[in-house]
Amino acid sequence: MKDAHVPPKTSAGYFFEDYRIGQVIRHAAPRTIGSGERALYHALYPMRHALYSSDAFAQACGLPAAPMDDLLAFHVVFGKTVPDVSLNARANLGYAEGRWRRPVWPGDTLRAESEVIGLKRNSNGRTGIVWVRSRGLNQRDETVLDYVRWVMVKTRDANAPAPETVIPDLSPALAPGDLHIPDGLDFGAYDTALAGEPHRLSDYAVGEVIDHVDGVTIEEAEHMMATRAWQNTSKTHFDGTMRDDGKRLIYGGHVISMARALSFNGLANAQMIVGLNGGAHANPCFAGDTIRAWSEVLETAPTDRPGIGAIRLRLVATTDGSVGEPKDADGAYRPGILLDLDYWALMPS
Repeated sequence: MKDAHVPPKTSAGYFFEDYRIGQVIRHAAPRTIGSGERALYHALYPMRHALYSSDAFAQACGLPAAPMDDLLAFHVVFGKTVPDVSLNARANLGYAEGRWRRPVWPGDTLRAESEVIGLKRNSNGRTGIVWVRSRGLNQRDETVLDYVRWVMVKTRDANAPAPETVIPDLSPALAPGDLHIPDGLDFGAYDTALAGEPHRLSDYAVGEVIDHVDGVTIEEAEHMMATRAWQNTSKTHFDGTMRDDGKRLIYGGHVISMARALSFNGLANAQMIVGLNGGAHANPCFAGDTIRAWSEVLETAPTDRPGIGAIRLRLVATTDGSVGEPKDADGAYRPGILLDLDYWALMPS
């Protein structure tokens, strides 16, 4: 017979009432990244950016070897946070102030921790919004990336007292001077032929819109492999009984990586993502949906490294193939919009 006084060995995850401002959560479990994960990442997504594909190309750009893909590192760190931040989430609402601070190399071990920086219970009492600043650290306790995200999390008890509302003051975009350029990176001998396109930073104009042309149909098996690979345990991605329609929701990071891979056609020289200004998963994605993408140039800027420029891009993923303003007259995203992402990348100037 079960002893009522023995605490359970399993965890139901954090609910809204379990968070406190200033709370720091150290996430399990550290993970050593091997070169095989690069091959898996490139098998899941049609990634072709040369700096992440070729040791020889990366060495010609001043790096010791090809680093791990920037979004691969993001997915690994993000996955660490899910059991504590979004296991009971209804929705991942947005991102801000994301910085890639140093490359991740094969053999690095990544772990993650998050600080609660904002709380707001919703009026229905059944959910609340939690803001966290998450950090990914390597085996030397160096921060490799950090970002803010906010999620809508279920409450355990809709009648529990609400905490004081704290909404963090977040920057709408990183300034070019806030971006970190990897040590040694040098585009002085950059080979545009090997990179795949001739277009440098000076070839892009603010306001320019680039239709990336291609489409990729999302498969259930590939999505499930991705969520397992990045150890994203959110129930909505694994368990078909979590939704009335029996569908598993495609992991938002899967959509981000697919859209980024599609953006190669037109932005092959936007080599490294170094800043995440904001983002919204506008509508759910399901197996069988075909993703297409377009980008808008929001800003271009020099950096303090000769020959290296920064380009700020709006990346929009769709299921309807539309190109242009993704919101309707009321400011709501149209049904065919999956992703609206604002990021900085490094490009030869």
